[in-house]
Amino acid sequence: IPMAGSPIVSQPRMTAEAARLAAIETKVPWRRWGPYLSERQWGTVREDYSENGAAWDYFPHDHARSRAYRWGEDGIGGFSDHLQRLCVGVALWNGRDPILKERLFGLTNGQGNHGEDVKELYYYLDATPTHSYLRMLYKYPQGEYPYQQLIDENGRRGPDDPEFELLDTGLFADDRYFDVFIEYAKAGPTDVLLRVTVVNRGPEAAPIHVLPQVWFRNTWSWGRDQARPVLRATSSSALEATHPTLGTKHCYFDDRPELLFSENETNTPKLYGTPAPGRHFKDAFHHRVVGGVGDAVNPEGRGTKAAAWYQALVPAGGTAVFRARLAAEPVAEPFAGFDAIVATRIAEADEFYAEVQRGMDDPDARMVQRQAFAGMIWSKQLFYYDVPQWLEGDPGQPAPPASRRKGRNQDWGHLNNADILSMPDAWEYPWFAAWDLAFHCIPFALIDPEFAKQQLILLTREWYMHPNGQLPAYEWAFGDVNPPVHAWAAWRVFQLDRKKTGKEDIAFLERVFHKLMLNFTWWVNRKDAQGRNVFQGGFLGLDNIGVFDRSAPLPTGGFLNQADGTAWMAMYSLNLMRIALELAMHNRVYEDIATKFFEHFLHIAEAMTKIGGDGAGLWNEEDQFYYDVLNTSDDRQIPLKVRSMVGLIPLFAVETIDQSMLDALPEFAGRLKWFLEYRPALAALVAKWDVPGHGERRLLSLVPGERIRPILERLLDETEFLSDYGIRAVSQYHRDHPYEIGVGGQTLSVRYQPGESDSGLFGGNSNWRGPIWMPVNYLLIESLQKFHYYYHDQLMVECPKGSGRHVTVDQAAAELSRRLARLFLKDAAGQRPVLGYHPKLQGDPQFRDYVLFHEYFHGESGRGVGASHQTGWTGLVAKLLMPRSIHRVDSADEPHHHPRRGHSARALKETG
Repeated sequence: IPMAGSPIVSQPRMTAEAARLAAIETKVPWRRWGPYLSERQWGTVREDYSENGAAWDYFPHDHARSRAYRWGEDGIGGFSDHLQRLCVGVALWNGRDPILKERLFGLTNGQGNHGEDVKELYYYLDATPTHSYLRMLYKYPQGEYPYQQLIDENGRRGPDDPEFELLDTGLFADDRYFDVFIEYAKAGPTDVLLRVTVVNRGPEAAPIHVLPQVWFRNTWSWGRDQARPVLRATSSSALEATHPTLGTKHCYFDDRPELLFSENETNTPKLYGTPAPGRHFKDAFHHRVVGGVGDAVNPEGRGTKAAAWYQALVPAGGTAVFRARLAAEPVAEPFAGFDAIVATRIAEADEFYAEVQRGMDDPDARMVQRQAFAGMIWSKQLFYYDVPQWLEGDPGQPAPPASRRKGRNQDWGHLNNADILSMPDAWEYPWFAAWDLAFHCIPFALIDPEFAKQQLILLTREWYMHPNGQLPAYEWAFGDVNPPVHAWAAWRVFQLDRKKTGKEDIAFLERVFHKLMLNFTWWVNRKDAQGRNVFQGGFLGLDNIGVFDRSAPLPTGGFLNQADGTAWMAMYSLNLMRIALELAMHNRVYEDIATKFFEHFLHIAEAMTKIGGDGAGLWNEEDQFYYDVLNTSDDRQIPLKVRSMVGLIPLFAVETIDQSMLDALPEFAGRLKWFLEYRPALAALVAKWDVPGHGERRLLSLVPGERIRPILERLLDETEFLSDYGIRAVSQYHRDHPYEIGVGGQTLSVRYQPGESDSGLFGGNSNWRGPIWMPVNYLLIESLQKFHYYYHDQLMVECPKGSGRHVTVDQAAAELSRRLARLFLKDAAGQRPVLGYHPKLQGDPQFRDYVLFHEYFHGESGRGVGASHQTGWTGLVAKLLMPRSIHRVDSADEPHHHPRRGHSARALKETG
């Protein structure tokens, strides 16, 4: 029976996939096997043992086929156990390529005219949370893959030119390519079926070589674990995989292919000209299939890497199917009923998502959302990085250079990760990023809340969190600082889980809360230069948004009083306060802690007004906007008048409290009253939380009421922030009026750039000077909804400005949601703005319904920019596509009501 005043939760039907998720809680290992290989292991920090930290140069793509990795594996359509001991992937050859296609190719930071960039066409089409069914598509040209052309042409282009993509080479112009569909289906938790379906889209018959591969991650060459696993043939179409900790697995291949065996070891004679024991190396299949070198593979039918070599001539418009099976136990007839099992898993996936998408009437929206979920699930990866071992090197290998002890991540010696994590992108960002991951957990909570909770807890564990309380940022620099959104994500996941299951996981909330209090203390002690509650967090994930590189010492000397850094901390205070209030409903001790974070919030609000001593602080009264303020070395204070997301982030620091909660927590309510009576000047700095709003709710907001309207006027102005596809990161005003400041004899400027960056700052692969970024847009939507809970129809805004159409802020939030969803959905002409960078993507029936979830989006056209598969935080669109009418209870929809102590359920219902 629901608690009085709580939402009536419509319990989801127990589908087969939901039953599997429930079985995980009873230790049935449905997650033990999954899509845990990255799309790129080369060029990562983990594999970098160079003297100067040049990861891209130390382990380039050209070495990847011949050189054993140390910390992970990669592959096309990769699949493995959760510790990546035994791996599965698909290799291809079209008879023309110079290289066996075992992994995806792309440009390094130095090669791309806009930073690193994968140069392949592939799509994640379907996935269930337990990986009982997975489906992806790789589009493989029938002509020679243009490796050098892609490098040379992008090398000729400058930062003002567009990227030269694979479609621009003309290889797909006459449809001479294969659609390679890769599917996995589980017959049981440890019984995995692989089906590869190759469709010839071209006008003529074409040859294809398909090599399903099985291999062990190399753990024996480093001098730490001498036990060598073995793959050995047990028949002409089967092999046995024996591993010292994984045990014995059995792999079967349909239709009697030729089995190839080699070792997953570095070809040192080829790469370094040095001898090595044995003569069968990691690149053996390349030499055998492409080079025709017969003795490159082991004729004895054993090794640590194996493949089934299929060759087919696929007729024009025809299809060829290849099947394999990996099982923990022997299977007498491995392909009997194979296709029926796959069909069942597909039907169960349809059933699962039909339940998730109840109330979604638009089939296009359902398809986009399902592909968004698929991309997130396919981007789960093993992140293995033992920093102490990485710093000291391995006994069986040359010692790392001495510079490593003073270089990257040397002060993160406690960090020892070997976990499945949600990654931003499996190729361009194959490593976790703390603030990205927080956003990932919101859509994950819609389909697998236990995984979302586990992810948030994981980053606060002692093998991630620094002993000083800092959360690691990402592997390129764990010590960088991301916006503190972990508490927000934990609270939202708690709410979404409560809505989905009808249960309150207080243990999760309490567990993560205690660790986040340590992180909050780290922020207060380390990122407040003068101890004034004004914060200088660095670039805070917004890369090049400001005049200066905010992660480096300022050329002016002094420091930057950050409107966004300070606002993020105000938001963090309110997030922790809200969690503490929820915990206090179960344990009154937390009322004191809620009061502590309420006081932090007030003092941050006070500090924001005291920069410059004019009572306005980071708020500029003339412009009616928040700006960063530069404190120079001679103690001058200069507002940096850039109209950017920096000035909108103060809107994120907003929370509403229901009267029923205040009634139930009298100590906390008394403290609010004390501040109102004895510190009225401090209390007046934030929204008038002493005045009940709609439904008797109280409002805590960093932005006082008189400042909300002018900010919203800019936000909803199509000549400033409001694009057809969301909120721009920098106002369009700066297109014709760039902000400029003179420093050391040179002029620095910020101008509106709706697409790619025109500089190499942060690698040139990121731009916050105009494009649309999903995570901050999402937070803006939630903030507007919270304002609506309080003001309701008392706060009306013109949307868009100049239209004469006045709406509530909730309706304005809904308009932002629609514009963001418009990025991916077909318009009246059947076009998807995100795919606007090539006509074939828009018009070809074999392309137009395959959606890419880019890192960010062009501020005018909506086309995708940056990493093309960063479903991570862009996957937030999955939440925006949910119909609010049937999901009314979470922070983005309606506050959760608690029973008032001493009030009947009827009284509570009647009063609010």
